[in-house]
Amino acid sequence: MFKPALILGLLLVTAQASAADPITDAMQKAYGPYRAALFKTNSNSQTEALQAVTQAQQGWSQIATQFGAKPAAPYDRDTDFAKSLAEVSKVYAKATEQIGRNELAEAHETLEHARDIMSDMRHRNNVSIYSDHMNAYHAQMEVVLIDGPKTLAGPHGMQELTAQTGALEFLAVRLKTEAPAEYLQNEEFNAMLKMVEKSVAELKAALFTNDASQVKVALGKLKAPYSKLFLKFG
Repeated sequence: MFKPALILGLLLVTAQASAADPITDAMQKAYGPYRAALFKTNSNSQTEALQAVTQAQQGWSQIATQFGAKPAAPYDRDTDFAKSLAEVSKVYAKATEQIGRNELAEAHETLEHARDIMSDMRHRNNVSIYSDHMNAYHAQMEVVLIDGPKTLAGPHGMQELTAQTGALEFLAVRLKTEAPAEYLQNEEFNAMLKMVEKSVAELKAALFTNDASQVKVALGKLKAPYSKLFLKFG
């Protein structure tokens, strides 16, 4: 279990691979509190969720103030840069209101959009960072988790879900092969990554049994290992 009082502090000291441009580096620095906000809105922690989203909002405001009028390369040719900055700010404002009403599940879904906007900003400007691989894994994991039970109940359900799990397995491999060198030298990162890999392997093994009850149990074990890895290193 994470100790709530230490979460934000841990995030601030987590190593991040340098993106070699000031805007992406600033975005990565502001990403720690954002990850904490996602984590806290996914649990019953209204006060801590509000604290985390407030810190994320402040970090993003600093980016907008510093770079909004005159973005540095490679974002200097991005005609939608200011628009994307504003969209993320709107996400934080809406999530803050939802957290204030203790609508944590709704705030979590709202905050997910900020990740997509940031990812699109980088993609438009040919910037790739480790978070993009974490996001790709997350997107496929959501497909498996959300659609998995329905897929199982459909025609050739076991085979269809096996194919989706194969894609997830491929993306889990990339979480290791694309990891920054400092992550690969970090014992905590390697331990957390192994738990993610284990959860995928167990789902694959369950699918090979053709036992839907075992598959459903394995599906229930996918999210927690990823969440822990994302919180600290995502």
